[in-house]
Amino acid sequence: MAFYEYGWKPYVSVAERRRKALRELEKRRKKGHSVSPVVVEGRLIATTFWGKSWCENLERYSDYANRLPRGRTYLRNGSVVDLQITPGAIRAFVSGSELYEVRLTVAPVAKGRWKSICDDCAGAIDSLVELLQGRFSKGVMERICRRNHGLFPSPAEIELSCSCPDWADMCKHVAAVLYGIGARFDRQPELLFLLRGVDEKELIVKAGSSMPFSTRGPATAKILGGEDLADLFGLDIAQAAKRPAQSKRGEKSAAAAEGKRQSRRPAVSKGRETRAKSSKKS
Repeated sequence: MAFYEYGWKPYVSVAERRRKALRELEKRRKKGHSVSPVVVEGRLIATTFWGKSWCENLERYSDYANRLPRGRTYLRNGSVVDLQITPGAIRAFVSGSELYEVRLTVAPVAKGRWKSICDDCAGAIDSLVELLQGRFSKGVMERICRRNHGLFPSPAEIELSCSCPDWADMCKHVAAVLYGIGARFDRQPELLFLLRGVDEKELIVKAGSSMPFSTRGPATAKILGGEDLADLFGLDIAQAAKRPAQSKRGEKSAAAAEGKRQSRRPAVSKGRETRAKSSKKS
């Protein structure tokens, strides 16, 4: 009774919270709602560039400092039983003494800021795989994560809401969801771009793609001559080039001689045949 007199509900164990949450989620599944819980394996909430960068961005701001530790505990306990990320919005359900609904609204990246990020990163990110895996230079990472001018939102760009009775804008349930977003980016980093309302493909600019195509051939100095090729491959190209010509001349001479011999044979055989017939008559 004392808990309710002071506005607090009695303590509910983590195991009991999970059981209650799973019952509520099962009801949602039966109604056709998709459910996507956040599962953290081990002590680290995030291990990739995008997930860790999101979490580090949260911890930069003193506005969130006093509530973040409880949020991390809730997330590790499996209390974020459903997390849905859509353009500019997050909707989640967190298991507490009841199943609470958390709604977050994130402002899209300003067009000028996004253009500046793309311009600064032009030519430094070569593929979508490289981008999503966070495999790029330190300079690109620093540019993307730059405070108030990068891709990650500031507190002023996030609106927080939770159905729990806590008076604070950021309760432990909201904090758990914010960390859960970082864990989700570990597996699906493309959701960050979806959330901020930008197209990640615009960050990918092939090095040299802005250079005009040339229809001219290579410069004369860059064309290897016969001597250069001979030195490069260790071949006697000059002698190899002469052999085919000499063999062709030899073949022509042999063919001409053979033709002459063939043209002479019929006359000789005809004379012999005539003499043989005359000798038989006599």
